[in-house]
Amino acid sequence: MKVCIYGAGAIGGWLGAKLAQAGCEIDVVARGATLAALQRDGLALVSGGARTAVPVRTSADPKALGVQQVVIVAVKAPALPVVAEQIAPLLGPATIVLTAMNGVPWWFLQGGFGGPLAGAQLEAIDPGGRIDAAIPARHVIGGVVHASCSLDAPGVVRHHFGNGLIVGEPSGEATPRAQALCELLVRAGLDARLSPQIQKDIWYKLWGNMTVNPISALTGATTDLILNDDLVRGFISAIMLEARDIGARIGVPIAETPEDRHAVTRKLGAFKTSMLQDVEAGRAVELDALVSSVRELGQRAGVPTPFTDALLGLARLQARQRGLY
Repeated sequence: MKVCIYGAGAIGGWLGAKLAQAGCEIDVVARGATLAALQRDGLALVSGGARTAVPVRTSADPKALGVQQVVIVAVKAPALPVVAEQIAPLLGPATIVLTAMNGVPWWFLQGGFGGPLAGAQLEAIDPGGRIDAAIPARHVIGGVVHASCSLDAPGVVRHHFGNGLIVGEPSGEATPRAQALCELLVRAGLDARLSPQIQKDIWYKLWGNMTVNPISALTGATTDLILNDDLVRGFISAIMLEARDIGARIGVPIAETPEDRHAVTRKLGAFKTSMLQDVEAGRAVELDALVSSVRELGQRAGVPTPFTDALLGLARLQARQRGLY
């Protein structure tokens, strides 16, 4: 299997290393220090006290890598427009594009999903439909990652915990290609499963991280401290109830209460969210995929979102002041 990793950060690097160990031929689109490190040392994975390195072919120019069987897009959402501009040389008629990203993706309302909003384009994610034009939904298989990884250095990924990857067609069909991809991921040592409604899995993960991510970015606090503050936890719960109402309108109802979801987050212990890490590193933040998209869905579905609006306004203002949005 010829697989290209577009976005060789923590998650993309983890997936690339695992698939290489399973015998896949791995190409990587990279630039700068990451490109140099991969060319010099290969892609390294540190997990369970062991370090392994695998050779990869890498280039800053997708044209040099050519058509792939699978392209794993694992960039942060702000980088996606650039990926869309450059990805064409990697795509053949049968190429699968597996999205391994946080938040609401550009194809979220495709495949007949979304109830009254089915087929709608989300301007918060894909203004003007440019991403959809470059990466049509027919190529896409959605992915939801349940793993924690970080970068020790460019091209050196450290796996902390979690080994889950949920994949599924936007239509929910158990197509042969989706089944084959899931089987490949299992052979690579991942706890992969095929979802009958990948949008529901995306929405459930978003239900937890659309709040703690921007609040951590605003406060600098780890997740345990955020949830231990009664007032902040109450604010989070109010936002989650708005999102739960939106989900019920578009076909992804959630039976749990916010407190149920808080208990899941607490089990992960004290950790810095990815958005807090981005703020500390001076990287662009994923506010649109995590929060603006929910606000837009609420507006389209007729669900008021005053608490979501407040969170978005504060987080957006802070990010703009820092030059990160």
